[in-house]
Amino acid sequence: MSSPTTKEAARPAGWSTLRRFLPYLWPKHEPALRSRVLIALLLVFVAKSATLSMPFAYKAVIDRMSAGMDEAVGLAIALVLAYAGARFGGVFFDNVRNAIFERVGQNGARHLAENVFRHVHGLSLRYHLERRTGALTKIVERGTKSIDMMLYFLLFNIAPTVIELVAICVIFGIKFGPGLVVATLVMVIGYIWFTRTVTEWRSRLQREMNEVDNQTIARAVDSLLNYETVKYFNAEDREARRYGTALKAFANAAVKNETSLAWLNVGQSLITNLMMAGAMAYTVWGWSRGAFTTGDVVLVNTLLAQLFRPLDMLGWVYRTIRQGLIDMEAMFGIIDTPAEVQDPPGAPDLRVHAGRVRFEDVHFGYDPERPILKGVDIDVKPGTMLAIVGPSGAGKSTLSRLLFRFYEPTSGRITIDDQDISQVGQASLRAALGIVPQDTVLFNDTIGYNIGYGWEGSSQDEIVAAAKGASIHDFILELPLRYDAQVGERGLKLSGGEKQRVAIARTLLKDPPILILDEATSALDSRTEAAIQETLRSVAARRTSIVIAHRLSTIVEADQIVVLDGGRVAERGTHPELLRRGGLYAEMWARQQSEREEQEAQAAE
Repeated sequence: MSSPTTKEAARPAGWSTLRRFLPYLWPKHEPALRSRVLIALLLVFVAKSATLSMPFAYKAVIDRMSAGMDEAVGLAIALVLAYAGARFGGVFFDNVRNAIFERVGQNGARHLAENVFRHVHGLSLRYHLERRTGALTKIVERGTKSIDMMLYFLLFNIAPTVIELVAICVIFGIKFGPGLVVATLVMVIGYIWFTRTVTEWRSRLQREMNEVDNQTIARAVDSLLNYETVKYFNAEDREARRYGTALKAFANAAVKNETSLAWLNVGQSLITNLMMAGAMAYTVWGWSRGAFTTGDVVLVNTLLAQLFRPLDMLGWVYRTIRQGLIDMEAMFGIIDTPAEVQDPPGAPDLRVHAGRVRFEDVHFGYDPERPILKGVDIDVKPGTMLAIVGPSGAGKSTLSRLLFRFYEPTSGRITIDDQDISQVGQASLRAALGIVPQDTVLFNDTIGYNIGYGWEGSSQDEIVAAAKGASIHDFILELPLRYDAQVGERGLKLSGGEKQRVAIARTLLKDPPILILDEATSALDSRTEAAIQETLRSVAARRTSIVIAHRLSTIVEADQIVVLDGGRVAERGTHPELLRRGGLYAEMWARQQSEREEQEAQAAE
């Protein structure tokens, strides 16, 4: 059993978790699925009725045969056929029920998984940065998979077993008296208590065995990965001994686990066979007194055997349901996680007219104890290019994240055309913004898909035009599959410069009124950078642009340059103005020019 690794999974799971899922099984506005639920429940009763009729047919056959009447042979054969038909009917109706209900279960699991997926995308960037993506996807995967199995066991294993237990108690009460009913209930309660107790014990042993198994595998892999080190120190025997010790620990844990299973099976068998022996002895005693027939002995035996069959799976069913509740609780915990950034009720859409962006006394820190921005005031006039420069950690990229509302400012506000972005819908805000990030991550799909991601429903001609604008079209034509070429996981089949050009192309395709370039050409060679800079300048000429730059040579033509230092605006002005001022910008410019000259001199040598 996997141990929870998140706060959501750590909370105790309960039946309230299951109640939260039940509405998915009775979906509104979908009468066809509701009909399937009703038909499946009806088939549960039909199948159980067929199953419960089998012992009576069996009893009737035995009674006819024990009477020794030749004329009853035909009736006995008919009863045998009825018994076989009842057995087949039980199997038939069970499988038809499963087939009918499968659509309901899958639909409920699908809707729940979609809701979780949508909610996860709605959570803040802070949530995703603090969480391991693998753990998140595993929680959703386990929670979704547990739904179908839990529904099957609860609706089609436990529920029919309860129905059968009630029916058998009624039959025993009417035909054999209350004593047999009490004995059956005591047996079932004792069986459940014993199974639950031993299963809890076995769960601890199973966890211990899994941990030892993980350690054994880790030790073997670590030793093999350090093959050369083992050889350097002549430590083959030492490693073999360590591995042997780990294997011995696993063997001991496995023996304990298997022994616990044996005790569980023996204990369950003891309880059920004591009940079977007592019930049959009672009916045989009644038969000797003329109170019961020979068929009644068979009836009791068959009814109890049918009841014991699902009880034999109780330990596994209990573990499965318990683990399923934990997995579902973890998944619902994700849904219950509130989004850090939320739209106000009835938030209007952002209306971009000119594209003026203002940061008004903005304070912000990822950690309250460590502020990043300390009262930033920036005014980006419509249709102009603003460049933001400064040392690492000054808060340059933080401004773009705040503009996209990945976070909310601690104080102050950000406006676009005098509209506070915290008071408008996030979807409309992000539709008006385009960004070319420094670290470009692509989908594991085709290069055409990744470019077309900038605008849903874009045509192939529009994708090609954007690729030409980003100077990547010629490169794509050299690929064997051209625009259908796969880029690999996170785009690793492409170089850094090629990935960045794809990012530029999809932003060009989006054609937003406000453009953010976060080190957009940092991974490009000088020749490609010059071509793309020309493209970006032509694009920026008709929209508001914010350029976050480390390489100052790329922003000399900016309408305004803001120098951040220590979370504050240290300087602002045009490139010539800042050079004449002789401050931080001039110092950075001189240092970069010196470094560039050294590189050119080394290249010339």
